[in-house]
Parts: sequence; structure tokens; C-alpha cells
Amino acid sequence: MSHHKKRVYPQTQFQYSAPPPAGSPGYAAAPGIAVAPGPQQAQQFLTPAQQQLHQQIDQATNSMGNMQLHNVPVVDPNSFYQAGAPSRPVVADPVAGSQYNEQPYSHIAIGKPMNQLYQIDLFQELPPPITDLSLPPPPLLVPPDKIVAPSEDANASPDYLRCTLNALPKSNSLLKKSKLPLAMVIRPYQHLDDSINPPPLNTDGCIVRCRRCRSYINPFVMFLDGGRRWRCNFCGLGNDVPNAFDMDSQGIPVNRYERNEIQHAVVEYLAPREYAVRLPPPSCYAFIFDVSQNSIKNGLLATATRTLLESLDSLPNHDERTRITILAVDHTIHYFSIPPDEEGDHIKMMDVVDLDEPFMPMPDTMFVTLKQCRANVEKLLSQIPEIFQSNILPKFALGPALKAAHNLIKSIGGKIIVTSATLPNVGIGKLNKRNEASVVNTNKEASQLLSCGDAFYKSFTIDCNTTQVTIDLFLASDDYLDVASLSSLARYTGGQTHFYPGFTALNLIDVTKFSKEFSKHITMDLSMEAVMRARGSTGLRMSCFYGHFFNRSSDLCAFPTFPRDQSYVFEISLDDELVRDYAYLQIAVLLSQNTGQRRIRVITVCLPTTDNLAEVYASADQLAMTAYYAHKGIETVMNSGFEAAREYLDKSVQDVLATYKKEIAMSNTAGGAPLRLCANLRMWPLLMHSMTKHMAFRSGRIAADHRAAALNALESMPLPHFIKTIYPTVYSLHDMPDEAGLPNENGEIVLPQPINATSSLFERYGLYLIDTGMDIFLWLGGDAVPELVMDVFGTQDIMQIQIGKGELPILEDSEFNERVRNVICKLREHDDVIIFKTLHIVRGASPSEPVNHASAKEVASLRLWATSQLVEDKVQSSFTYREFLQSMKTKISK
Repeated sequence: MSHHKKRVYPQTQFQYSAPPPAGSPGYAAAPGIAVAPGPQQAQQFLTPAQQQLHQQIDQATNSMGNMQLHNVPVVDPNSFYQAGAPSRPVVADPVAGSQYNEQPYSHIAIGKPMNQLYQIDLFQELPPPITDLSLPPPPLLVPPDKIVAPSEDANASPDYLRCTLNALPKSNSLLKKSKLPLAMVIRPYQHLDDSINPPPLNTDGCIVRCRRCRSYINPFVMFLDGGRRWRCNFCGLGNDVPNAFDMDSQGIPVNRYERNEIQHAVVEYLAPREYAVRLPPPSCYAFIFDVSQNSIKNGLLATATRTLLESLDSLPNHDERTRITILAVDHTIHYFSIPPDEEGDHIKMMDVVDLDEPFMPMPDTMFVTLKQCRANVEKLLSQIPEIFQSNILPKFALGPALKAAHNLIKSIGGKIIVTSATLPNVGIGKLNKRNEASVVNTNKEASQLLSCGDAFYKSFTIDCNTTQVTIDLFLASDDYLDVASLSSLARYTGGQTHFYPGFTALNLIDVTKFSKEFSKHITMDLSMEAVMRARGSTGLRMSCFYGHFFNRSSDLCAFPTFPRDQSYVFEISLDDELVRDYAYLQIAVLLSQNTGQRRIRVITVCLPTTDNLAEVYASADQLAMTAYYAHKGIETVMNSGFEAAREYLDKSVQDVLATYKKEIAMSNTAGGAPLRLCANLRMWPLLMHSMTKHMAFRSGRIAADHRAAALNALESMPLPHFIKTIYPTVYSLHDMPDEAGLPNENGEIVLPQPINATSSLFERYGLYLIDTGMDIFLWLGGDAVPELVMDVFGTQDIMQIQIGKGELPILEDSEFNERVRNVICKLREHDDVIIFKTLHIVRGASPSEPVNHASAKEVASLRLWATSQLVEDKVQSSFTYREFLQSMKTKISK
């Protein structure tokens, strides 16, 4: 369309979620902050933390729509970050034009800045302001005098560590009274490639730790006796400062206050020898390819071997020591002897039929160095599909193959990567298809369909952890595979289970998704022999650990290899009363990198403590809380079933709302009894209700493999992607702004503002995008005008559009087509997870739609799948969000 006048498609007359412009009647300035000329210029002089605090207050105030504010104590970020805190709270002037009469709460200890509590009515927040989902958590307010060398990096970024409460209750009784959880969401690595934005690295070998609690020195310690000693902020012990702390690696004096561990809360150390039992091992990969009939038939074998062949250059091999072995498996284990390239290209295949005790005929030539055998590895990968192309055997001996691969690499450790299209049906670990029809959507569903079908899949992981071996699974089939049993292999070895239902190499979309994800997985940076430990200051103890790892001891999590695309949740208990004004958490990860180095990554966070319930609520992080409850919900599913899990999630919301009403909310409320909560938690009930509609928890008839895969994804997914999976992001494309879909001044594609995930905002003539974090749905209204259909799909007949998995055609003369494709490409860009989102094209209903159209059945199922992502609406028998709030109000009013 670049050569003619821009078309304007039909649009709605009201913008439901657009914020009011500055100066309009619906706009309110931040409370307690004077609106001076040139606010943009003033913002230039604020630090990022100050700007974050401004944004937090702005967002809370704007959401209240000019609420009447009387005598609200406010923390001024400028005075907070100057020496000392304000001597007394600043009182905000009333703002005229209030829509309903209520007051925000703030209980701020003089001299100790805390987050303020702004009270809202959830019914007045409909539709819910989804822009809150992209806000940072309530800021951690730590005055400069608590930091050795104040800097913006002195406290850990929420990207690394988020606590459910950013002000800790001082006593366990207060924590229980609040009904809020105390836990932290941890993501030690942010990218698949470690070279992207790495934290500061200390290479001088000087690692300073407390003699008693073994915590690492950090920005919150205190130097004593003229700098000769330092006091641990975790246990309070005085420690000597080593002489090397004031020297660099060359022995030249340095300023200790400029050291990385004093300036930064996230820091990495090059570990000395005492931190390693042995020299850092090379990266090792054992590939198990399913060569049975199903894998040949659906093209998985050819796709997997070709992808590995094309990815060899990107396989982590920084020290050129990476080793590889390849096994092909049906009812027999097929080993391959791969000679070094300089010795010729005669590759031998050796078959071992004895599955009970598989032996290794020529182990030295089956587990080879990639550099020395590169040409022969390439030759083998190109030949494997041809060797087995006529295989008609439906058998797959996964258990014996895992033992064989383990025997090959156990002396070093590494990864076993399995690609399979067949249920393991021979040898140890043999599984049988379960009878789903009789128990699905009943109280017995979880116990009979999601339990581990054979003890081998749990017991074998103990051997793997002992020998530093991780197992990753790529399962692709339209037949039953028992994902529930197989996923135990990855769950307890720090690996991951990837599921591709209905995969067929005849569909280019399926091939693209599998190839991109398989390639990104095997080429992500690899670290071996990893352990992670969390420490808390006096009174704090790690009580429960959630994620994919092996819990080796009470607080030590073991990872044979450390993934880059997973996160973890640790629950925290208050064993003793917190007597100090600030508490501390520290995560330490020790691992061997592919570079041949042993490294330690340390993440430290400082949190204020309080004995005021309102301050606890004002500091709650709604996203971290949702992640915590997801893990508790999964735990409830496995112990008590799905109905109990849904009831637990609902009851958790009810308890918090009831506690807030009883302990904090004002009693003299004008008008009808509202449903009150603090502004920083206003999206949490929506997220919790949406979670009950996710495939992992919702009622209805759902295939066991799909259910198990959904539960597996929720328990390991990084927080931003987890939230998007719980509450999909929806974009209206037919009326998006002119700049959306085009690059900005930084070359990044501009995305339109998201709208609420409800069909009430969908027009019959509109074009919408639903991003679920795992898939993308492009919804075209059934009454879309021919011009829109032509500009996006290149045809005026809406019935000619190919629905289902697909890609948009490239239309050279349509700028709008290019913009829509750019938006889709932008949503697929990730350097922190391997997920490639499949595009599903869905045609909406229309009165003019032919009743007996050839694609009617497929369209109906696609619409049902897509509309189930609109979680503010009914999904099967569940409530709408408004009905959910009404039910909560009724329950807490009894």
C-alpha cells in the first residue's frame, strides 16, 4: 500500500484501555510531587531507581482516576536518595474531581522510607489495567547509609531475583496474619548466550567470605577498625579483611570501594582450585535418536539429524574439547564407531541386542572429540536417515539406551539429549498406554494419569546426578508418549522436556518450530557440575525448593548441567523474629563453564523489614506471588488432584481479600460494599483466576500428555514468559497506530498497546493477535472488509484464507501486510528462551459463513482453542473475571 493513500479500516468509537492524556479531566499527577514546568527535563536528573519510584506512584495514582487524596504521607525520591530520609512525611494537597471517596493508606516509619499503600476497589478497576503487568515490582527502598558504596547496582535487579514481599514482616505471626507468601523467584542467568550483558567478573582470585555463615562480601557489609575488619550483614560476625582485597592481581594497590563485589549486587568470580574437585570437564553430548517406525514415518529422525548437522558450528566448543556420541535406538541399540578424520571415513555401526546388560564394543571410538572427528560426524548424521529409512519396527528401548549413553559419558558427565516419537515399549522402563477415558476429568485423573508409570524414570536420575549427567527430551508424535513419566528424567537432572504434539515433517511449520527450538537448545551456553545455594540473614531459612534440579541436601540444589532458560522458586520461612531494620538474601551458583573455567555467580538483595501489616501489603509483588502459587498449585495437583488445586488457588485469593478487608480496609465506606485491595496487587486476583483456566489446571477433557507438558512448562518457565502464558497478550491490529509495526529510531519494531483478553473488545470486522507465550493466534473477524483481507492475505475472499498453522504471505505492495508480519516477528524474538511461537490463523464467525464449508470442523476447534486464551471470559464452566470477583466478595462478606 506504500504507493497509494493509506486505508482506514473500520474502528471502534471508544478506546477501552488507553490512558487519558496529560491535562485531561481523567489525568492525575503523582501525589505529593509538585508538577513543575518542564517535567521531562526534571526526569533527566533522576537516577533509574528514582524514575522507577516516580513511575510506581504515577501508575497507582492514574489508576485511581483523580481519587480524593487527604493527608497522604509521601516519600520524595529525591530526598530519599540524598543523605538521610525526610524528617517527616510530606502531605499531598487534595486533588479535585474525585470519582469516589476513599483514602490511600501510608504507614511510613520516620527516617525509614517504605512503599505506600494505595487502596482501590477491584470492581472500579474493570476492565483491569493490564499495563500493570509490565511494571517493575514495588521498589526496594534502601537508604544510602546502609550501602558501603552507594550505586544503582548495589541491590540486585528483579530480573535476577524477585521476592514476593519487598518489605519482610519481622515476625512469623505477622507473616501468617497477612496470608501473603514469602518466597523468591530466582533466575541466575538472563540469556542463552553468556556473552550478552554479563555481570562484572573478578579474576584476581580474592574471594572474601564470612567465617561463620559463609556468605560472600557484598555492598551491604560494614567495615570496622579503620577498614581492617568487616562485619557480615547476614550473621553479624566480624571478619578480617585479607590484604589481597586492597590489591589487584598484579599486587598494585586499588580502592576497595571500587571493587566489583562492593559496587554490584550481582558479581561473578573466577574460582580458584579449592572450589573444584577436578579440572573443569569438557562439554559432552550424547544424542539418542529414535529410529523406530513412528520416527521414520513422521520425519522426526530426518529433521533432528539435519538440525544437529547444521548446528555443529554453534555447539558450545570454546575450549575445543567438546565431545559427542550418537546412538540410534529401536528394539536394538545401534552404536557408531567414529574414527578421527585423519584416519579415514570408515564409520562402523555395531548393534547390541542384549538390552538387559548393554555393553560398549569400542567405547574409545564411540565417544569422540568433535574437533578431531568433525567430517565423520557430519557424514554419519547425513547417513542415519538413509540407514533406517525402511525400518518398520515399532519398538523403542529408551531405558536401555539411556543406560548405554550414561555408561559412555559418566566418567566426564554432560547431556543426554533424546528425540523420540514412540512410547518406550521394550526393556527396562517399558511403559504401557494408560486408560484415559475412564478417569479423565475425575478425582482420579492426577493420580492415575500424571504419576510416574515406572520407578526407573526416577531412580535412574539419582545415578545421573552422581555422575553429573543431565537428560533433555524432545518428544514429537500424535500418539500417546506418557510425558508424565518421561518428564521425571529431566525434572530431577536439571533438564527440560519439550513436547510437539501432532508433529509431521510434511508440515513446514512443524519442521521450522522443532528445528529452531532444537538448535537453540543444543547451542545455548553449557555449564557443568553446578550447585546453587540460597542464604538468608539471621531468622530466614529456605524451606521449600521448586524447579528442575536435584535437592542434594537441605539447602543445596544440584545441576549436572545448568540451563539458561529456566527459573526457580524458593520458599522462605521465618524461624526467628527479625530484629534488624533490614534483611538479606544471597544466591550463589558454582559451575564449570565451557571455556574451561570454574566460576561463582553471587546475587545479593537487601530488603527492609517491618512490623506494620499495611507496609507488608504495600510491598507485595503480584507477579512473584503468582509464580509461587503456580508451584504450590502443581504440588497440590500431584498430591490431591485438580479440583483441590483449583480450590486452593481460589481460597488463596479469598484469604488475602478477607485479611485485607478485616485488617486494613476502611470501615466507613460510602455506597455499596466494594472489594478492596492495594493498587500494587490489583492484577493478582486476575492472574490467579486466569491460572485456573490454563491447560495445566482447568477442568474438562484434556489429553494426559498435553496436561503433563503444560504442568512441566509452568514449573520451569522464566517469570516474564510464565505471566504471558497465564494471561495472554492481545493486540488489536486493524486500528493500530501508524508507527506500530515499523522500526523506531533505535531500529526496534514498535508494538501496539495491548488490550484486555476478553472477547467483549473483539469486533466482528477486526484483526487481532493473541500471544500466549507458546503460540500466536491471528484472529480475523468473520465480517472483515475485503480491503483488510486483501491487504493482509492477498485475497478478497475470506473463505480462501488457509486457516490453522501457517505464515502470512509476503505482499510486496501492502505496507499493512509488512507491519503485521513485523509485529509477529517481534513477538518471536527471544534471546532468553528457545521457544519459537507457531502462528495459527483463525477466522471468526459470521452470519454469512457457509454452514457446510469444508473447513467447518477445523475452524470450530481453532476458535475454541483461541477463545480459551481470552481468560477474562468464561472458559468452559469457569466464571468470567467479574463473576469471580463477585463470588469472592460474597464469600468474604459471610
